[in-house]
Amino acid sequence: MSAVQSVKKNIKPRLNSAFKDLMSVHWWMATCYLVLFATGSFMARLAREVPIRSPLYDFHKSIGVLTMALLTWRILTLLRVWFRKYTKKAPKLTLEWWRIFVLHTSLYLFMWAVPVTGFLLSNSFKSNNVKFFGIVLPDIFPQNRAMVDVGRSMHFWLSYTFLAFVVVHMLVYWKVLRANWKRFTNFVNKKFAL
Repeated sequence: MSAVQSVKKNIKPRLNSAFKDLMSVHWWMATCYLVLFATGSFMARLAREVPIRSPLYDFHKSIGVLTMALLTWRILTLLRVWFRKYTKKAPKLTLEWWRIFVLHTSLYLFMWAVPVTGFLLSNSFKSNNVKFFGIVLPDIFPQNRAMVDVGRSMHFWLSYTFLAFVVVHMLVYWKVLRANWKRFTNFVNKKFAL
């Protein structure tokens, strides 16, 4: 056995299964949030009489519910990753570690708050107003016309603040994003090459 093979054999894989699960749900959620931002921006500009407006709202709400389910899965997976990582060795609480911690904590708060304010808006407007691909979900908030404008304003401002934090996240992890984009385009090119 050569020295290189010996070294390769002794190197532990960097990515454990919990981390792979976390990255998988990360990209599913990123896709869902891209769909939510696109549909939300589009449907908010549609006039009430446009026929696709109501189904688009229902689709938007369904994807919002899906992101809440994925967020729950993601948090449970994250706790598993943290447990494995930090039971072996405590983190070095450097300034960089705190910056990353604050950024990610903020992102998780927005991932939770934006759909919850969407529920507030929908439930305040009309009871039984949130469906998950046709299945009516129980109301979280009571119908209350006085809260409609509060819900709309909170959902709007939290969504765009969240988008700003996503952009910061992308800038911080630009190299990772670029490497993943390159992997994705190589995969597509190989899959669909003539």
